[in-house]
Amino acid sequence: MCLGNENGSEPVAMDRVDDGWFHLLSPSAAAGSHYRFQIDGGLRVPDPASRFQPLDVHGPSEVIDPAAFDWQDDTWQGRPWDEAVIYELHVGTFTPEGTFAGLEPRLDYLVELGITAVELMPLADFPGARNWGYDGVFPFAPDSQYGRPDDLKRVLQTAHKKGLMVFLDAVYNHFGPEGNYLRAYAPQFFTDRYDTPWGEAINFGGPESRVVRDFFIHNALYWLTEYHFDGLRFDAVHAIFDDSAPDILAQLAEAVRTAVGPDRHVHLVLENDNNASRYLTRDGSGRPNLYDAQWNDDIHHALHVVLTGEKDGYYLDYAERPIQHLGRCLTEGFDEQGEASTFRENRPRGEPSRHLPPTAFVSFLQNHDQVGNRPLGERIMNLVDARAIKAAVAVILLAPSPPLLFMGEEFGADTPFLFFCDFGPDLAITVTEGRRKQFACLSRFQDRPAQTHIPDPNEDDTFLRSRIDWSSLREPRHQSWLEFYRHLLTIRNHRIVPLVKAVREGESTFETLGDRGLMVLWNLQTGGKLSLLANLGAEQLSGVKCPEGETLYAAEENLVGMLNEGKMPAWSSAWFLNR
Repeated sequence: MCLGNENGSEPVAMDRVDDGWFHLLSPSAAAGSHYRFQIDGGLRVPDPASRFQPLDVHGPSEVIDPAAFDWQDDTWQGRPWDEAVIYELHVGTFTPEGTFAGLEPRLDYLVELGITAVELMPLADFPGARNWGYDGVFPFAPDSQYGRPDDLKRVLQTAHKKGLMVFLDAVYNHFGPEGNYLRAYAPQFFTDRYDTPWGEAINFGGPESRVVRDFFIHNALYWLTEYHFDGLRFDAVHAIFDDSAPDILAQLAEAVRTAVGPDRHVHLVLENDNNASRYLTRDGSGRPNLYDAQWNDDIHHALHVVLTGEKDGYYLDYAERPIQHLGRCLTEGFDEQGEASTFRENRPRGEPSRHLPPTAFVSFLQNHDQVGNRPLGERIMNLVDARAIKAAVAVILLAPSPPLLFMGEEFGADTPFLFFCDFGPDLAITVTEGRRKQFACLSRFQDRPAQTHIPDPNEDDTFLRSRIDWSSLREPRHQSWLEFYRHLLTIRNHRIVPLVKAVREGESTFETLGDRGLMVLWNLQTGGKLSLLANLGAEQLSGVKCPEGETLYAAEENLVGMLNEGKMPAWSSAWFLNR
């Protein structure tokens, strides 16, 4: 081990112990000390389990005292999953400061909006000054651009005082392309048995994988215990390859459930393109066996096609009868439950999900991927008429499944969310060219001059343009959007949440009304029904029957009167409760 910042610092010998581990107790390594490991007298590297990288990914690690922070949230046990209204944000672009300290004062705003859970995009230390977070290389170290570890803990503590859960997006499917030194001295961490979009896969199931599994299981427990996070969202687990039994996903979830105990509400959520419902099953009391929920891309894609008519890429699977796909998502969770996917060369995708409760599926109209993975990072508000969006938002926010909002969505933010990073010179060029080639399949970006209009991810301006413009909230249009979202979330928290646990699994039904109308019924254990009636098209519907019961929400003041006359105006939705 080398203590100190400079490469010339005097190494201190470490003792070899079993299975390739080395060990050292040193009185010089107190809190605040900087250190590196030296490999065979040559390469000096940061600690792969570093708690903090004050000088970025190539610099030394810093010793952090995990017991130094004065936690005062002992009575906080989290909140039940059925109360979840999730707000996804990127720390660097959510506030002008782009720091943990800048985020803390904004928590009151989120409480007033009706949010119950804040989801932070990945924090693991990444190379350079800006990144989405999915290129992290030190999974235990919150990035120093956002502040120190205690600054993050302070955000968690303040959030808990205000009744907010805080979730963290965790990336266990790859390490970023710059600053990952593990290959230099622990090649067993990786395997060439599988290919991923980022190169070699992480070795979760091959020879010498025990340490690898323990590394990531410990990381999950670390964020939940040392930082008091209330939950984790696991990025793109379909890119985690493991044919052992139990696989890493099952073993990780079991370890978390055992460690936190039954009294604390800790929630685990997947992003999984495989639509593997087996990870979402419940026990006899309705508690998740492994994972609480999965991000439901199907419902986003169906609604996006309804709103925009776009049919490129994965939207192809939803291009025909998008209302039918939407209805299935609302009543059964996944739309693709083993059917052949046209986008995936007719390979089957998904597993049956009708037996699962609505709480097993997180719904959204926007998230970081669905905005940021567009060439110009446009938000849906800048693509579609406001009336159409409001009809769709009312579907997402009032359905029994937990909804997710993406930062700024609630006030119709005009700022894009672009793909940005800050790699070294050689890698930066590769990333910029790769980004432009990625969209060459789109007709408007097929020629080279058009591709140059795609913002360069490495330019500082690309990052700055993605920052939320809070000053725009003074404008009436944005205030109107904010009031609309607040109104819907008030209805959700007071009227929908108490019904969520009462929805009878496997008994929800839907009916399409023409090409653009939709009627959905959720049967309740009390014998009543929650109903949605929506016209997601530009033409008025005729011959519509108004559901019985109390009106929870109507898009227009006279909408119920029109429904009683058999008519439903374009781009409108209404919710009813029949007890």
